[in-house]
Amino acid sequence: MIEECVLDASIVLKWMNAPGEQDVVEAERILTRFLAGELRVVVPPLLFVEVLNVAARRWRLSLPRLERLAARLDAFAFEVDQPALTGIARWCARGLTAYDACYVALAEARGITLITADEGIVASAPRHARRLGGDE
Repeated sequence: MIEECVLDASIVLKWMNAPGEQDVVEAERILTRFLAGELRVVVPPLLFVEVLNVAARRWRLSLPRLERLAARLDAFAFEVDQPALTGIARWCARGLTAYDACYVALAEARGITLITADEGIVASAPRHARRLGGDE
C-alpha cells in the first residue's frame, strides 16, 4: 500500500536548492520516495501560490526562472485537493493562519499526516502534523 501525506510549502521549498535551507536531506528523502511512487503527496492549491510567492519576493527570481519553477511544480503531479472552508475556519479559530490552516484541514479531512518544517503548525495540530525529520 502506498503511503499518503500532505506536504506544505516549507517542505517543497527545500527541494528548490535555496541557500540557507535546513533539513534539505530529510526533505529530499520525501521527494525520492514520491518520485519512486512509494509516497502519494496531497496538497491544497495554495501550495503552488506560496512557493511562487517565496521565490519571487524572498529569493527575487527573474521571470524566466519563475516560469521554470512553475513548470517544475506542475511536473510534480501532486494530487491537489481543496479542503472545506469549514475545516479551515476551525483551525483558524485555534490560532493558525488561514494559510497554515489550509494544510492542517486537508490532512484532517483525509485522515493523513501533514509533514512540515513549521514548528508552530506542529505545536497547534500535533495529531495531524509532524515536523520534518520526526519519525519518518
